[in-house]
Parts: sequence; C-alpha cells; structure tokens
Amino acid sequence: MMAPDTSDDVPSCACKGVRRCLVCEGLKEKVQPEASESKIVHHFLYDPQSRLAVGKDAQAASFPFSGVFLWENFISEEEEKELICAMDQDVWKESQSGRRKQDFGPKVNFKKKKVRVGGFSGLPALSHKLVLRMYQESTLAGFQPVEQCNLDYHPERGAAIDPHLDDSWLWGERLVTINMLSDTTLTMSLELGLPELGLTGEVHVAVHLPRRCLVVLYGEARHIWKHAIHRKDIHIRRVCSTYRELSAEFLPGGQQADLGAQLLNIALNFQGSPV
Repeated sequence: MMAPDTSDDVPSCACKGVRRCLVCEGLKEKVQPEASESKIVHHFLYDPQSRLAVGKDAQAASFPFSGVFLWENFISEEEEKELICAMDQDVWKESQSGRRKQDFGPKVNFKKKKVRVGGFSGLPALSHKLVLRMYQESTLAGFQPVEQCNLDYHPERGAAIDPHLDDSWLWGERLVTINMLSDTTLTMSLELGLPELGLTGEVHVAVHLPRRCLVVLYGEARHIWKHAIHRKDIHIRRVCSTYRELSAEFLPGGQQADLGAQLLNIALNFQGSPV
C-alpha cells in the first residue's frame, strides 16, 4: 500500500535538546538559545576543478581542500523521478531539525558501541544499479555500503542538519551522498581555524551540490572538518541518500569481522525496506 506523503498535513516535530525547526519554534514556543558572542568566520568556496578552497574575500589566499569528490549528473532525471517515487511510497519518519528520514541499516547504539541486525533487511532494490555505477570512479573502488539513510528536507519546516562528524567506530572511510530535487550547499567547518595560514577564526568552506550529483567525503573532509546543511540553503524540497561503509573493525581481520560479514550479506541483497 502506498504510504501517504504527509508533508502538507499538520506538522509534528521530533527535535530534542538543542535541536530545533520551524515547527517547534512556532508551535511549541521552544526557547531559543542565547545569542553567542560574535566570532570571526573566514568564508571560502570549494572549486571542484582545482580542488582549492577559494576565498570569498579577494584578500584571502586559496588553499588545497582535500577529501571531497564531486560527480555531477550521477543520476538522470528519469532515475531521480523513479527514486523519489519509490521513497514516497514508503513511510517517512519524523527526525530532528525538521528533517524526515528512512533508514536501511542495522540497529546501532553509538554510545555503548553496540550493533545488531534488528529489522534490517537490506538496501533498497533501486540502489543496486547506483552502487554498481559508483565503481566506475577510482575514489569509490571497493566501496561496499552497509547502510543507507534517506533524508527529506522541506523549507516550510526549517529543515537542516547541524555541523557534525559522522561516527568512525562503525562507519568507514567514505561517506557517499546523492543529492536530489534541488541544488544546495554543504558547509564544511573547522572551529580551530588554520593558524598556519593566518586564519585564526573559524573557517567555513561552502561546497555547492548540484541537483542529481554524488558527493564523497573522505580523509580530512571526513574526519577533521565538520559538515552541515544550513536552513538558509534549503529553498525547495531536497532529498538525499547517504551510503556508509564499514570501518576496519568490522572488515576481514577486524575484531568484529564476522558481524560485519553478516551485515554486508544482508545489505547487498538489495531487497530491503526501511527499518
């Protein structure tokens, strides 16, 4: 049975702690955090051709920005329609900061470092051809996704995702995301700055994500720079699918290799439903 798209119904909110969206700000009168002192932020724009972070200020020097790979038009318009139609037939669950989500992956408690199969039945069928296509790029050689997370962003909800680093206990070196329905900006941030370049304040690098592109974060962009999608950069509906691989601990030779093999065997049958 087709799951209804409830984006136009009376909204609900799943924000917790400091997280917030337009729904809880408007309906729950959630207390806003106190304004922090103004801080110096150096703004740069990522150039995928030169792989440099180019200063928005003419006086700012550019610097190499490693760990980002961008593949424009990774999917076609028809494939995008097919993917979104399939997602909207499944149930979208409310998530934090105004997002909605669909998870295809194991049940994980990151604080306790525990993982179990739970209701995980595999990645969705339509992802199979996309994963095979990824292997055409050397940056993604040997990439075996064990988890897929679909996120749905609506400007009416003030959807965003705060600056964060993805877990590295369970998830491996590469984070792979397909951006759909609209262009947006991925903001990379380094709070401690780059003092060796004379940048003593926080540094932001804006990575433009065209509609239907694929972006890979690895290396320093994966482990040192936080990444975020800010509310101001969601203008119309945006949907993304992020794929994650296993860390060395769950691969052959690792302490939990048997569990990793079990999870990969389930993931790569490509017969899954959201958990």
